Amino acid sequence: MTTYLLAGGGTAGHVNPLLAVADSLREREPESLVLVLGTKEGLEARLVPERGYELLIVDKVPFPRRPNRQAAAFPARFVKAIAQVRAHIREHRADVVVGFGGYASAPAYIAARREKVPFVVHEANARPGLANVLGARWAAGIGVAFEGTPLKRSQVVGMPLRHEIVDLDRAAMRTEAAEHFGMDAAQPVLLVFGGSLGALRLNEAFADSWRDVLAEGWQLLHVTGERSDLVDPHAPGYVMRRYVDRMDLAFALSDLIVSRAGSATVSEVSALGIPAVYVPYAVGNGEQRLNAASAVAAGAAILLEDGSFTGDTVRDTVVPLMADRERIDRMARAAEHVGTRTGTENVVAMIDRALSAAN
Repeated sequence: MTTYLLAGGGTAGHVNPLLAVADSLREREPESLVLVLGTKEGLEARLVPERGYELLIVDKVPFPRRPNRQAAAFPARFVKAIAQVRAHIREHRADVVVGFGGYASAPAYIAARREKVPFVVHEANARPGLANVLGARWAAGIGVAFEGTPLKRSQVVGMPLRHEIVDLDRAAMRTEAAEHFGMDAAQPVLLVFGGSLGALRLNEAFADSWRDVLAEGWQLLHVTGERSDLVDPHAPGYVMRRYVDRMDLAFALSDLIVSRAGSATVSEVSALGIPAVYVPYAVGNGEQRLNAASAVAAGAAILLEDGSFTGDTVRDTVVPLMADRERIDRMARAAEHVGTRTGTENVVAMIDRALSAAN
């Protein structure tokens, strides 16, 4: 029996790939123990127990980015967090640690090294976070989701994806998906979304241009986000939803996507071979632009600037793309070569190699 300790959390970008790997390990080895290390504050505090895994808690200790009182307290707090993880490793006799980034990962990497337990790093973004930059120095294996991620000794393994994405047969599910959303399976569909909270820039642009999308003979499935105050015009061919809990069906119905460029979004869209227009979120360290880079370079997607994305951009760029079916077909073929549905298996294989090398 093997005990796996999977560390990460904070955001869906860290939690979802962690859970995909956890599920794969549990299915393969029902007799083994899969534990998750996270904080009380992150998304993992809800999602991990819901999925049936025990969550081991470590204090949330953000890396200081400027000299202040928090920075002065950081060394002692970080040492305490490392001690907490070492205690978890010893109590549960963890055989291997797998980190996915986030606040739980940094102390997990150092604790594993001090306990002489092998550990593996998975980086979901094209620009790695501080925790994974730290862990990559000593990791037994380093997997990245995107080409060009600047972590030495890393290999591209792709993104561990949800079962409903990995197993999705878009053509076979199109009719069911159309019925689910009340749309016509015979007509092309543009899917627009910006994450669970939505994207104000995308919402405003399509509030101004949805008539132009419909005039091109396309339908529009617009997921606005739960905080949006857009008013649904209830126009034939325009379906507005605040939130969609069956994104697999939305993807099955989509002929073209306009969205942000989070790592999970780019990985899922590419794995499914869907052409995309990415509008990277302008706040942060620029990782969304980098996440989309390989898809854009391959011809599977185009990238538009958030600051200048308006209804006119939709009319001048997106609508002409919709009218060019031949180009959309080329983009779809290119996407199939950019994405992978085997990210989970690739990460599990890396974990197996780390265990074998340690024994």
